[in-house]
Amino acid sequence: MGLLRFLLVLIPASLSAVDAFAPLSPALLSSPARFSTSLYAAAEIQFVKGLEEKVVPDIKLTRARDGSSGIATFKFKNPNVFDASTASSGAVTGMFLVDNEGELSTTDVNASFVNGKPQAIESTLVMKSPEEWDRFMRFMERYGEANGLGFTKAG
Repeated sequence: MGLLRFLLVLIPASLSAVDAFAPLSPALLSSPARFSTSLYAAAEIQFVKGLEEKVVPDIKLTRARDGSSGIATFKFKNPNVFDASTASSGAVTGMFLVDNEGELSTTDVNASFVNGKPQAIESTLVMKSPEEWDRFMRFMERYGEANGLGFTKAG
């Protein structure tokens, strides 16, 4: 548990201006250095409460140099919330990041259309304190573990 606590403190403290979560390469997915703990409980993203979004987004992070705030921008290409089979589940009311600690949410959700058909969703989550940033990073560790994402530090 000491190593995990160290990583939770080290990762948020060492981030630069623009970072991202992206799919891990096959080599990293099979690396013996990867580990799993009970921290990595189920984590999912929802646009309609109770309906898990299956498409894994591109996620870009920015953080103030003093660590006082940050922004996470999510880009989903052809999300399943647009599928005809999910239309009866309800309307998009926001983006909800759900895990065993609870829920983070934003209503800053925008869809893009091509020829009248929905193609993508871009959503922005603003974190206004170091505590909100840390909470987001804990969610992303769980979500990344569940979906094969890895953290890539900029520059």
